[in-house]
Amino acid sequence: MEKEHQIFGIRAIIEAIQAGKEVDKVFIQKDISGELMKDLMKVMKRANVNFSYVPVEKLNRLTPNNHQGAVATISPIGFIDLEHLVESTIESGKKPLFLILDQISDARNFGAIIRTAECTGVNGIIVQKAGSAPVNGDTVKTSAGAVFNVPICKVEHIKDAIFYLQGSGIKTVAATEKTDQNIYDVSLADPVAIIMGSEDRGINPSVLKIVDEKAKLPMFGSIGSLNVSVACGAFLYETVRQRS
Repeated sequence: MEKEHQIFGIRAIIEAIQAGKEVDKVFIQKDISGELMKDLMKVMKRANVNFSYVPVEKLNRLTPNNHQGAVATISPIGFIDLEHLVESTIESGKKPLFLILDQISDARNFGAIIRTAECTGVNGIIVQKAGSAPVNGDTVKTSAGAVFNVPICKVEHIKDAIFYLQGSGIKTVAATEKTDQNIYDVSLADPVAIIMGSEDRGINPSVLKIVDEKAKLPMFGSIGSLNVSVACGAFLYETVRQRS
């Protein structure tokens, strides 16, 4: 974790959150207590900041400084509001192409997806606040700097974002093997949001129930799945092909 992208110490983290900093995640030492820690928990919950409990050894690896049982990662980018993203894209006259990532947790996969998204003209990427990969040094490096060019939205719930997009006339297409429909049989030329699932679980079943269409990539080998960033690239370039 780059030092310029982290904050250590309970009071410093509280002040950063209250100042409106883009705090991606807070790592908190297991079995720690105290009034100041209680204050931090209140502030995080009020601001809906993602956090997790970790052993003190992890915090010691993150920083050699006196962390007081808490280290936070700070995003190097700002995030955009979903409604603003959708409205501005439609008003620009561009045919909307959005990408929804359902709790993809690996920063390098996230960065690789952002890089492909930038190359294929994606108008914005939508992620859920809880459970998603942070925008950190690994993300920036793997994206080759594309993270600074593609708008990213953080939302409370993926399903709410899908309902909003559908209400805005944007078709939602889930990339999943749980369908008989091939990607090449789905129209991606319309305004569309493509949904990619997490590395281990895929797309949440509750999300699959509400999407407009499902599509899968044809697989001919003995391995039944692709890396999520590779699969995402295949979906995005099929979209480019259909729109050309």
